[in-house]
Amino acid sequence: MAKRPTDIWREHVAEERAERAAGLRSVEDSNFAALYPEPLVVATEHVLTAFEYEVRGFDAPSDGEVFAAIQRVVEGLNDVDGAHDDHDYDTIEREELCEFIDGVLSEAGIDLDGLAARRGIERSEITDQWREW
Repeated sequence: MAKRPTDIWREHVAEERAERAAGLRSVEDSNFAALYPEPLVVATEHVLTAFEYEVRGFDAPSDGEVFAAIQRVVEGLNDVDGAHDDHDYDTIEREELCEFIDGVLSEAGIDLDGLAARRGIERSEITDQWREW
């Protein structure tokens, strides 16, 4: 099962808090809670959950249906990113989000290499048309 980026982000925050509580990390050396504020994490999680449910409901989807789902998740993440100007998705988060989208689609049995090839793009570019983050 594709691991949600939001789970990874929460793990980072929890590990950092535990290290601070144990005296292994200073406040000055703590940044995960600032990078992943709960409102951003929750909003991201809602978008990812909707995407997972949509993809799980596919039954032999057309390329158009798959790309429509990709567009919805990417535009939803654009909205989250735009609503949290002071805490937007950085390079690592963007990579994790794209890997998650790829993983969910792959687990649903969608041939992403074929899907991308039929569009004349690389697999790594399936979100690019809509992505603002």
